Amino acid sequence: MENLTKIHFVGIGGIGMSGLARLFLHEKKTVSGSDLAKTENTHKLETEGAKIFYTQEASNIQGSDPCIDLVVYTEAMSHDHPELEAARALGIKTVNYFEALGMVANEYYLIAVSGTHGKTTTTAMLIDILEEASFDPSAIVGSLRSKTGSNFRAGKSKYFIVEACEYRRDFLTLKPDVLVITNIEHEHVDYYKDLESVQKAFREFALMVPENGAIITNTTEPAIIPVIAGLSCTIVDYRKSLDLGLRLRQPGLHNRLNAAAAAATSEFLKIEKGFVTSALENFAGTARRFEYKGDCNTAPVYDDYAHHPTEIAASIAGARELYPKKKLTVVFQPHTYSRTEELFEDFVTVLTKADRVVLVPVYAARKEEGFTKTSEEIAQALKEQGVAVAYFMTLKAASLSVKESVSIDDVVVVMGAGDVSQVANLLTQ
Repeated sequence: MENLTKIHFVGIGGIGMSGLARLFLHEKKTVSGSDLAKTENTHKLETEGAKIFYTQEASNIQGSDPCIDLVVYTEAMSHDHPELEAARALGIKTVNYFEALGMVANEYYLIAVSGTHGKTTTTAMLIDILEEASFDPSAIVGSLRSKTGSNFRAGKSKYFIVEACEYRRDFLTLKPDVLVITNIEHEHVDYYKDLESVQKAFREFALMVPENGAIITNTTEPAIIPVIAGLSCTIVDYRKSLDLGLRLRQPGLHNRLNAAAAAATSEFLKIEKGFVTSALENFAGTARRFEYKGDCNTAPVYDDYAHHPTEIAASIAGARELYPKKKLTVVFQPHTYSRTEELFEDFVTVLTKADRVVLVPVYAARKEEGFTKTSEEIAQALKEQGVAVAYFMTLKAASLSVKESVSIDDVVVVMGAGDVSQVANLLTQ
């Protein structure tokens, strides 16, 4: 990495990519990138020193001065993307986000936080704990920390904390000294055909932990048992660190379990409990993880990344815990057609737990073929079960409907991994 002078990011506005870009900016590298949309995140990157193109074409690579040493791309980019083709034609090395992250993070004492759900919150909690204990970690997290407004932390110690995603087995580019596995379910159904294939990927990741390292997980979860069986490293059951008396700012048992995973990891690192408790009780959360956005007609509005049935259930439970007497409106945008079809019945079941559901079209995060289930079909299935439900073709129309119908007796949670967060912004403007 010391020999790299200029790095270009294809899709620099993405949450992981922008964190890595910030790391290279901190290292005084010349950073450029491209993205199709101007966002608050890309604007911040420009103010921090990155040069960003808002078109994605070969000239972004060909006309670069100084010459680009490395091109980093997201998994969402096609193999024949014009910038990638231009880089290959010029003999410039191209790597995906996780390959680039591994090039940096594997040089440190690496703490990797993996799992189907809870990765971002657990990662951010760990960063706060190590900060509190003066461990001074470097870190990249998959959201903006409310404490700092950034997804990157520059540290000066040997510790590096990263969020490790299982999609396309990308986390296998990392070599963790400590591995957190929050939980395992069948997810990323466009890539993994079943739970067993997900477990095989996690097993391969777990085998990379050295004998003097540790895996922090729920040792009794059936999906995890075969993943950790027979390993020689230390295995820590984070359920033993579950503290129901902890005064967390975030509602829900799922957040207490995230805190337990962070606490158990900290105990393995020999961090004093006082630092752990202080950091967790002052933890301010991250963007789009049950993030309070403001009020709409005196109804509180939250923005949440939940896009899997288990995550939706956890967010609904958290909202019920925080507002037991209010009527709950969920605005939901399904994420990818493959997930919508494969988990259709689960989506219907969990959404019946809301008092009212507002649906918008599926967010197609990547090109998919052969999947036919839609948001309208979820709406119809909910209607047949007696749920108050509405479907709108646009985010603006959904926002107007919610704004006209909520009052002090309501709470609104906007859910999804796409651009549905715009609804939360429209409701609270």
